[in-house]
Amino acid sequence: MPRTKTLALILAGGAGGRLEVLTAERAKPAMPFAGVYRLIDFPLSNCLHSGVSDVWVIEQYELHSLNEHLANGRPWDLDRTYGGLQVLPPHQSKSRSDEGGFAQGNADAIYRHKSLIRELDPDLLLVLSADHVYKLDYREVIDRHRETDAAVTLVTTRLPPGEDASRFGVVEVDGAGKVTGFEYKPESPRSDLVTTEVFVYDAVELMDTLDRLADGTGGEESGLKDFGHELIPSLVQEGRAREYRLEGYWRDVGTVESYWQAHMDLLERQPGLVLDDPAWPLRTYGTQRLPARVEGTARIEGSLISPGCRIAGRVERSVLGPGVVVEEGAEVRDSVLLDEVVVGAGASIERAILDAEVRVGKGASVGERDGDLTLAGRRARIPAAARLDAGARLGPGEEA
Repeated sequence: MPRTKTLALILAGGAGGRLEVLTAERAKPAMPFAGVYRLIDFPLSNCLHSGVSDVWVIEQYELHSLNEHLANGRPWDLDRTYGGLQVLPPHQSKSRSDEGGFAQGNADAIYRHKSLIRELDPDLLLVLSADHVYKLDYREVIDRHRETDAAVTLVTTRLPPGEDASRFGVVEVDGAGKVTGFEYKPESPRSDLVTTEVFVYDAVELMDTLDRLADGTGGEESGLKDFGHELIPSLVQEGRAREYRLEGYWRDVGTVESYWQAHMDLLERQPGLVLDDPAWPLRTYGTQRLPARVEGTARIEGSLISPGCRIAGRVERSVLGPGVVVEEGAEVRDSVLLDEVVVGAGASIERAILDAEVRVGKGASVGERDGDLTLAGRRARIPAAARLDAGARLGPGEEA
């Protein structure tokens, strides 16, 4: 096949409200994952290994928290004179004064940058979200897209038993891979086959379709929202949508429960997702830290301990970010602790997610083994001997 020009658009503008206090002060794509990574590392690393070198990141919420991590694209070999990484902040035209230039959904976010896209003139648009954990060679999806002469190719996956399909775009396909039905976040899903929010579009057809769906006011007031509201249903109705089935690990981590569960998945003896695969390494930006220090009083079972940690207490089935301190006599179980959390002597942490720089005083108690997940936002304080009940939410900087 002749070579095609592919532009990757990473949609990184969502406020991440379903992650509650964890995204009160950061963009969702900048959320730490597995101790040393960030969520946006997944699409960026997949682009690197797939040979996609034109990558645009569309931002909107808490830009500074994401821009610092992107580091001009250096960790993913995207700091180039021509092409490479380009960051697109919210923009507003002279003809528009309301809504602060903010997009009303992912389809609208793409359309607001239509002039830049048409100027680059790519053959294909690879549209990616930044809140999913997976590995995928996008070249395979692109090849499938070109073979079928589709207007859009949706990467799909089967949800594991017990997962709620109503949070996703639900897909129906025939035996040849043609998408015959699509419902966006339906109350009663008819299938467990969902979109992974990885799409390959014919660029000209995508922009023409968005033009047609817009209300004729030039796109700045287009009324377009998410892809599932009008864009995908329109292409499915025209018979121009195909699927590419992702058989490997994939998880949406846009909710508190799914974010926690994805970390627990990493702690399985044979995890479905291997992050240190030499053939497909996950790249990230970060400072160098000393290796973790494990004191003689420590006991660690089935956990991931990041560099810079100091462990003198007990850690079971948990993920600890860089610089976490667990003092002697403290216990951490079934939890995710982000950077620089300090757990005082004799304190207990059960089924909790503690954001960066949380301080847990001596003898304090957070969460319960069989209770709902407990959250503490960045720099929150749990004083000595205090108790934060199961399911509680402590906002950034608050004190229990």
